Amino acid sequence: MSAELPVPEPSAVSAPFWDATRRHELTMQRCESCSRLVWYPRFVCPHCGGLSLRWEKLSGGGVVYAVSVHHRAALPALADKVPYSVVLVDLDEGVRLMSSVFGPPPAVGERVGLAWVPLDDGRNLAVFERQR
Repeated sequence: MSAELPVPEPSAVSAPFWDATRRHELTMQRCESCSRLVWYPRFVCPHCGGLSLRWEKLSGGGVVYAVSVHHRAALPALADKVPYSVVLVDLDEGVRLMSSVFGPPPAVGERVGLAWVPLDDGRNLAVFERQR
């Protein structure tokens, strides 16, 4: 990317997620009380109030639920990527995640898989790509 992509600083609760991106792993918390996945990272399960959340590696595969194609870059770092798509992806594990697809826009209902955009500090940003 031509300019630096702004990404959040890891917090105490999100640090394990960001550490996993260094290994190209998509992880999410799962509540040990109700067994539901929790996204975004939290200290307490939003579904049942459980306090025991463990990190779990996800497959990274899913189906596009919604697509918004952007023809003007929202950030200078994305100027060389237009048009790009902001997508909601229903992951195979049963949770919905917002991310991006660079390249031709996917269709609603199309399968996508995980891809990674390297960041300057060794972390990676999880994005999706159309499955061939």
